[in-house]
Amino acid sequence: MAKQSNTMHAQPSQLEINPVLMLLNAGQLEQTVAAAKKLLPRYPHAFILHHLLGIAQDGLMQYADAVMSYKKALSIQPSSPELHFNLAIALGNLGELAEAESHYRQTISLQPQFFEAYANLGTLLQKQGKLADAIAYYRQALSINEDARGHFNLGTALRDEGKLDEAITHFKRAIALFPNYTDAHNYLGECLRDQGNMEEAIKSYLDALQLNPNHPGANYNMGEFLYLAGRFDEAVGHFETSQLDDWQERALYCTYKAEHFDEFKTKLDAIVRTQKKHNAPLLATLSSHYATNFGVEDPYNFCKNGFDFVYQKSIEDLAQPNSQFLKDLLNDIDNTAIEVRAQGMIINGKQSAGNLFKRPEASFRKLGEIVRQEFLNYQKQFAGADCELIKSFPQELEFTSSWYVRLRRGGYVDRHIHEVGWISGAVYLVLPTDRKDPLEGCFEYGLHGDNYPQKHSNFPVGIASPKVGDIVLFPSSLFHRTIPFNSNEERICIAFDLKPDGDIFIRSNY
Repeated sequence: MAKQSNTMHAQPSQLEINPVLMLLNAGQLEQTVAAAKKLLPRYPHAFILHHLLGIAQDGLMQYADAVMSYKKALSIQPSSPELHFNLAIALGNLGELAEAESHYRQTISLQPQFFEAYANLGTLLQKQGKLADAIAYYRQALSINEDARGHFNLGTALRDEGKLDEAITHFKRAIALFPNYTDAHNYLGECLRDQGNMEEAIKSYLDALQLNPNHPGANYNMGEFLYLAGRFDEAVGHFETSQLDDWQERALYCTYKAEHFDEFKTKLDAIVRTQKKHNAPLLATLSSHYATNFGVEDPYNFCKNGFDFVYQKSIEDLAQPNSQFLKDLLNDIDNTAIEVRAQGMIINGKQSAGNLFKRPEASFRKLGEIVRQEFLNYQKQFAGADCELIKSFPQELEFTSSWYVRLRRGGYVDRHIHEVGWISGAVYLVLPTDRKDPLEGCFEYGLHGDNYPQKHSNFPVGIASPKVGDIVLFPSSLFHRTIPFNSNEERICIAFDLKPDGDIFIRSNY
């Protein structure tokens, strides 16, 4: 037995370990895995072999195997901060966020100056919408070691929180430390755009494209700028280069807006034939507009009659007299330091920046949970509908964005859609009461907007007349607007988009 015990706890010599290390350092990961596995039957308790095997498996994106290897190594040597760190990364890649967070915290406990652990923990928390905690860990990482990535990460979280000025400061600091940081140039441009400083935003996008002409985000943003400027043919090239998110729909949008109708129809038909699921709201908007324009059948089955999928309901906790919840929401809107986002479609009003439901205020968090439940109610109400809007309803009820809109006398939001949302909606907190026309301040939805080319004016519209405390949900493919009101009052709502399945971001507004 003594001989077996000695064998079980035997350790490989440096001469045996060196070839495995050389393979790993050379990036030959599959060979590293094979070499480590060849030695492990002889040295099953060799910490170094399990750790190296985990690193190689991690590099091969074999995250479940890497987790097993790291955990075996930890059972042998539980006080290794680097091992806890590597395990946390692999767990995060598997979506095991709570366990990953635990191992990042153990890394920090074992090595308080491990700045990468603070930074990664911040990223993990940011993904979960815990922005205040994420920002605190990013700041801690920067206090230990100032680097470009740390400033970039902090900038992204501050932007999500709606603190655009401070986010811009950190993106600029990231660029100062690493001038070739293309993502920082692009994100800087997006913040400047959100502030309405398009001239400087374009400079930032061009800086990113000079460093990397194929940068997906910068090409997408340039495409967006060009189509807003009416330079549709130029925009198509940037969208096609970006290959990002809804690039195909955006390129088709530009083709339609440029009135290249034959080319549009050819491309749309190809998409309808080849796309397994008709699950792109912007394509649904384009297809329904073309069908109405030219009097043909709409071939795209996202939801062919979006009017049937408009949902309105009263939220009891907001609608009751003297609602404390309503008072809390209005107080947080009035008194919380949330920056305003420049928005050309809003007349006599303003829109908050950032993602409201990711903020720490209890009222916003509570409303976010209520809206999530209404998404489930919406799905249940329309269950069985033969369209992708319902059949491909997102499994994860995440908000791509959420924001408040405050309108004053003469205020309105012009017709638009939410191009890459799924379900869009709003909760109404304050509405004008002194109305000479009953339609003032109402919500209008329809099939036409955004100066799409029209062959006739026979495009139908529908009207929702919300009350304080109401929620209205509708397919993101529908054009919608606020009808102007003329009383000396305010109209306040909180708007939001349900995120489609997949990592898609949104640039639309309510």
